[in-house]
Amino acid sequence: MLLQDKNAVIYGAGGSLGGTIARAFAKEGAHVFVTGHREAPLQALATAITRSGGKATIAVVDGLEEPAIRAHLLRVVETAGTVDISINLIGLEDTQDLPLTEMDLEDFLKPIHRAMRSHFLTATAAARIMQQQHSGVILSLTATPGGIGYPLTGGFGPACSAIEGFSRNLASELGIYGIRVVNIRSAGSPDSKVFRDFMAVHPALSDKVLGNMRNDTMLKELPLMQDIADTAVFLCSGNASRITGTTIDLTVGTTSALNYHVQQPVAGSNRAKGGSSFFNPKYQ
Repeated sequence: MLLQDKNAVIYGAGGSLGGTIARAFAKEGAHVFVTGHREAPLQALATAITRSGGKATIAVVDGLEEPAIRAHLLRVVETAGTVDISINLIGLEDTQDLPLTEMDLEDFLKPIHRAMRSHFLTATAAARIMQQQHSGVILSLTATPGGIGYPLTGGFGPACSAIEGFSRNLASELGIYGIRVVNIRSAGSPDSKVFRDFMAVHPALSDKVLGNMRNDTMLKELPLMQDIADTAVFLCSGNASRITGTTIDLTVGTTSALNYHVQQPVAGSNRAKGGSSFFNPKYQ
């Protein structure tokens, strides 16, 4: 198993993506310490993991409060001996679908403040322990607006960019201790709870929104939560021992060419008869 005997602390594990990553880590042999601000979803997740033969310990921890974060990590060390993996997935409570020129300052700043406070506190607290171990992996997660201009995302886009910049800088300082710091940038996952809830309330609109998002990708597909979890497992494993200080892109090519569309070659066309090997881009 790729994460055998590793101890992984997951902030925001009560959400659908956090739960998927926790189950993937546990399946690969990690003892997952799942945290969040509500006990019920954490307990349900831990029960499912243990029933499947994995190891899970829950704790209600506010990922924005330094004393709670540090006290929890000390308990992890007392219980398990090490903190090998830390991943922050807390919600940013962002406001979207509103032009920046019409947005209130507080709504714009809220996700940026939450992102920077939580990621700084959780990552540096884990790093202090990992420095003594001379090993560890710190992961974060952003989305498409972290790598390209994306309209109507409010403060979420700048928050993603800030997380990615923080991840790079932290990696540059921690590498000498054998600690790797990596960010994952993903497009929206249609099987996540936020999208499933939206589809249940607005089925017609959600089809259009997801269709547009798929069309923005190069493969015309969106990453599922398991795709993100599988990438997180890989990055925390020895197979990725030389990867640090970077963002792994899971936007299916969106951040390389937003709204870049190509047409399939038509039978009988010049391209189909051996003309240019490049498809002509069609922008919409």
